[in-house]
Amino acid sequence: MPKAEDDQQNQEAIAYAELPPYQQKQRLVELATTFLRLGAIAFGGPAAHIAMMDDEVVNRRHWMSREKLLDLLGVTNLIPGPNSTELAIHIGYERAGWRGLVVAGTCFILPAMAIVWVLAAIYVRYQTVPQVGWLLYGIKPVIIAIVLQAVWKLGQKSIKDTPTAVAVGAAIVGYFAGFNEIVLLVLLGAVVMLVKNRRTSGNIAGAFLLPLTGTIAQVGSTTVASASWGSVFLFFLKIGCVLYGSGYVLLAFLQRGLVEQNQWLTSQQLLDAVAIGQFTPGPVFTTATFVGYLIAGNAGAIAGTLGIFLPAFVFVWVVNPWVPKLRQSSWTSGFLDGINAASLGLMAGVTYTLGAAALVDWLTITLAVLSAIAVFRLKINSAWLVLAGGLMGLAAHLL
Repeated sequence: MPKAEDDQQNQEAIAYAELPPYQQKQRLVELATTFLRLGAIAFGGPAAHIAMMDDEVVNRRHWMSREKLLDLLGVTNLIPGPNSTELAIHIGYERAGWRGLVVAGTCFILPAMAIVWVLAAIYVRYQTVPQVGWLLYGIKPVIIAIVLQAVWKLGQKSIKDTPTAVAVGAAIVGYFAGFNEIVLLVLLGAVVMLVKNRRTSGNIAGAFLLPLTGTIAQVGSTTVASASWGSVFLFFLKIGCVLYGSGYVLLAFLQRGLVEQNQWLTSQQLLDAVAIGQFTPGPVFTTATFVGYLIAGNAGAIAGTLGIFLPAFVFVWVVNPWVPKLRQSSWTSGFLDGINAASLGLMAGVTYTLGAAALVDWLTITLAVLSAIAVFRLKINSAWLVLAGGLMGLAAHLL
């Protein structure tokens, strides 16, 4: 049995280009099925998505080491766009080159896009958001347990020494103090890099990273004249190129651009769009699908989705080949260690915030505890736990 496992790991380590055609196709099929499933069950926002990818990619499929996943996550935090979607794209690129990049990212987005598209059509017909609060009531406590497991496991790899441990604590404090996440990541990465290399002379080899983080652009104030699918595409393309942060940051961009400047939507319609993005699985940025449909119908739904996610594919395609080189220099390696530690601290802060919102009574607390036992001790797949949480929410709603 150990020999069989070694053979499997050796096969997984082979570069995609060196595989025979049938094995290349097999990898693409595995990526498609894995990320379609994750996209269909990934409730809870980026932290939960990353936790599920860690469980699936590192624990169950052994596609890469946790150290490698952390490095990809660290680099993802430095570029604009939806972090969990970009991590899926990174994983696809590592597994199967540019084809895997397209397959993994597209399959992770498609389930949420399809669900949001249908809900947008219902909304336009009935002018109301379907009430599915009972679903999230049961799923959110389960998500808390899944994220806690990821924080624990990622912490075992990212907290390597005193500087990284201090960076984790500083990131948690900074998160609750309301500091900008990107500033925290870059600052703590730089501090850890300098501390680890304080006896090293010479120039900082990691300076080439600064263009990725030195300028955080803002969406311009130019008003688009018409609400065609083309203008929807350009509007969301611009957002996808510059937007850092969570779905709440996206809300600020959309309020300014869609409601105040272009007057394509009312504030209530925008809030309904963000609510749809929050309680559906997959990337929160599929709010663009909903908004696009409201503005320009089916063509608008496609244009909005393409516009906001296309930059993520391009950024990952450009940045991914540099990831191995980051570890070859003590300076950039230290910077990446600091980024990983800061990312962990931010993830811990998000987990607390999610927990405060999800654990509201004895039933949700019980669900969270049982889910924690299931993921830490029984190693139950997160997909089954999410399904069970939804069913418990339904039962509570009916009773």
